[in-house]
Amino acid sequence: MLRITADKQAGRTKLALEGRLAGPWVEELKNCWQESAAAGEPVAEVQLNEVIFIDAAGKRLLAEMHRQGVALTACSGCMTRAITEEILRGELP
Repeated sequence: MLRITADKQAGRTKLALEGRLAGPWVEELKNCWQESAAAGEPVAEVQLNEVIFIDAAGKRLLAEMHRQGVALTACSGCMTRAITEEILRGELP
């Protein structure tokens, strides 16, 4: 399960994720990202502090979001921090 909390301010959206970014939840995040852009409130940041697992499809989606200008943040010491750093270094497809 994945919880997506959107915080919309000044025409930008910040998404805080909690849970597992895997399976059907990857498509749910993608839809949320695209709907925000279509509504004129593009996603500026995705917070991964409370994510406990990211599958390969989730990593690819986050990498694509990053390439499109979305900032990825994660607290130091958490599992997602390592994945975020891989994406930022361009090590994921």
